Amino acid sequence: MSDRRFAARTVRVRAAEAEFQRPVPLHLANGEETDHPFVATYSKGLPHDKHGEVRPAAYHLLRRALATGRYEDFERIPLGGTRKLTNPQSGLAFDLEGPDAQALAMPPAPRIDSARNSAEAVELYWMALCRDVLFTRFGDSEPVAEAAAELSGLTDFRAPKQGGLVTPQTIFRGDTRGDLAGPYVSQFLLKDIPYGTLRISQRQDTLVRPVDHLTTWGDWLEVQNGSAPEPDERDFARRRYLQTPRDLAHYVHFDALYEAYLNAALILLGTDAPTDPGNPYAFSGNQIGFGTYGGPHILSLVTEVATRALKAVWFQKWYVHRRLRPEEFGGRVHLQLRGQREYPIDSEVLESVAVKRVFEKHGSHLLPQAFPEGSPTHPAYGSGHATVAGACVTILKAWFDESHILPDPVVPTTDGAALEPYTGPDADRLTVGGELNKVAANIATGRNMAGVHWRTDYTEAVRLGEEIAIGLLREMKETTLEDAVLTLNRFDGTTLAI
Repeated sequence: MSDRRFAARTVRVRAAEAEFQRPVPLHLANGEETDHPFVATYSKGLPHDKHGEVRPAAYHLLRRALATGRYEDFERIPLGGTRKLTNPQSGLAFDLEGPDAQALAMPPAPRIDSARNSAEAVELYWMALCRDVLFTRFGDSEPVAEAAAELSGLTDFRAPKQGGLVTPQTIFRGDTRGDLAGPYVSQFLLKDIPYGTLRISQRQDTLVRPVDHLTTWGDWLEVQNGSAPEPDERDFARRRYLQTPRDLAHYVHFDALYEAYLNAALILLGTDAPTDPGNPYAFSGNQIGFGTYGGPHILSLVTEVATRALKAVWFQKWYVHRRLRPEEFGGRVHLQLRGQREYPIDSEVLESVAVKRVFEKHGSHLLPQAFPEGSPTHPAYGSGHATVAGACVTILKAWFDESHILPDPVVPTTDGAALEPYTGPDADRLTVGGELNKVAANIATGRNMAGVHWRTDYTEAVRLGEEIAIGLLREMKETTLEDAVLTLNRFDGTTLAI
């Protein structure tokens, strides 16, 4: 036993030393907090003036607490209402597995005065306008066609295109090859989940009265000050499969953060999907994996990586970028177009068809929100859902054979009450890896469809989560005796062996 004790310490020290050798990154924000103080950064939940601009004294106290990290300084931050700030101190926590929360960086977020920010805002306005269009009817929808045309013409819109244009097939999708194959919604959000002796249908509850929120100045301002409106009433009897952007937004309003990926793991295990060829038990003649490289191992890994990912992105949110939420930006757009204030906003969003259509529908230029309370009370960049998605999906891509074709793909029927076979031309080409990439994009983009996140909150955050997962897998491999070489395709299309 004494030898084992020393060996256990050696493994832990070796992992710590490997992590210690990781280069220290530069955490760079985009500079707009200094260039455009109090109007270009997150401040929801703090007290604001009549223009929705944060009270400087309150923001300074927030900055002070972030600089000291002391609990008592966070307690001194004045709130504008009843909603509390969401866990800023978690970005300072340590972990005993995987990369340290502050050992990885995200690039600066697009600035409020950039064409890229404008393009992302225009996409969000169109997402709000298309919330109730069936995914299976995107090709026949006039608002979707109008959205694709405008997005195609924007100066700096970085999203999937075909022939240089946004199309109904590419609109609102993620940016990997797998995202563009097959139905919009991943098979892992549609197929039944085998859960022990249970078989769980993925029909979701719906809303009694699906409406958009924060479309009047009074409602918007109250929420910026931290009010907590009554929640929408949920209809637990009328359930259906995910059909529309609003359905997806509703899903990510209430999901456990790793829920979709635990479900994906259960679906893959339940259908005996092949593991990665580098799994040491993939070709064993007389052993199977269990506690290591087997079912219990992957089910724990895909969940435990989630909290590591959250701590990493919470540091980015609160201590580096403090990007304002899209709903906050919508308030700036509204006041500028009404001639009440002048902000450093790139002109493309101010002149967009999407903003005009929102005004025609709601009588304001505010970005319509799917949730009564709008966004959570923490900064936008990066997305917590997206970081967890990137981390959990990376674990699954390393564990299973990504090239395996998923059998019998499905789509919801028109009423959403049942599933029917998907018979598109690529029905026989939906792979494990592609549908895992897609489920990550679906969950992350569902938050955008709700109006609470930007596209780069998703696209950069999944890569942060990917790095967390790769670090965790490398440490995990050092703790086992089997000769394993797990291979995965990264979100940028490159292949990595661990």
